[in-house]
Amino acid sequence: MAAAAAGGTPREEEGSSGEAAPQPQAPTSAPGARLSRLPLARVKALVKADPDVTLAGQEAIFILARGPELFVETIAKDAYCCAQQGKRKTLQRRDLDNAIEAVDEFAFLEGKFS
Repeated sequence: MAAAAAGGTPREEEGSSGEAAPQPQAPTSAPGARLSRLPLARVKALVKADPDVTLAGQEAIFILARGPELFVETIAKDAYCCAQQGKRKTLQRRDLDNAIEAVDEFAFLEGKFS
């Protein structure tokens, strides 16, 4: 029984890792693909401009760059949904306003851009 379990486990691992591993690596291995769209050197310069920050590792700089990217992606998708409800493909200011009002996570933006 142990031999059957041991024999079955590597095949399952190979199948799951063989199928799952290439998918996340495909975008990063494409020519010209970047992990971050924001220039990390500029993000690092902004972090170093803060007098309270003494050290910032490369991983921290990457995370600090990735956060705003995900935020912009999320709000743009929600605003695009608002545009689609109006039978449009082009985002307008009112679509962003509607997304801010409709999504609770964007409540901190209410009244900021009026």
